[in-house]
Amino acid sequence: MSLTLVAATIATGLVAGLFYAFSIAVMPGLGRADDHSFVGTMRGINVAILNGWFMLAFLGAPVLIAVSGVLHLRGAGRPAVPWIVAALVCYLVMLAVTFVVNVPMNDALEAAAKAGTDLAAVRGNFEERWVRWNLARTVFSTAALGFLAWALVVGSQTLK
Repeated sequence: MSLTLVAATIATGLVAGLFYAFSIAVMPGLGRADDHSFVGTMRGINVAILNGWFMLAFLGAPVLIAVSGVLHLRGAGRPAVPWIVAALVCYLVMLAVTFVVNVPMNDALEAAAKAGTDLAAVRGNFEERWVRWNLARTVFSTAALGFLAWALVVGSQTLK
């Protein structure tokens, strides 16, 4: 079992947990807020999340997954490779959703709010679609976590 695989699993778990928390608590909670509070809070979250700790896990996970896959290509760790590859594919799909859908939506929310657009209209163009795509990110990052966890199990069995 590789320390890189453990680190990849931890980083992926942190990211999956973040998206899960948004799916089950943050967005349902914000859904109860008025338009001004909803838009203001989302704008604040979008600024606050761009920090080194988030980026370390969010962008470090795919690097760690890929390095882990390469390190497991030879020897006893080889049976874990398909699971690591599956994790990487799922994580890359999550990244694609983030960069193609969620980030542009966050940027549009910011621009519309700065332009003084009616907050109900801003929210109406944002909330339902963002929540739906965040659920996709949750599913794909959680699948990646599951594949990595299974790779750890498979890898540990080959060490016996």
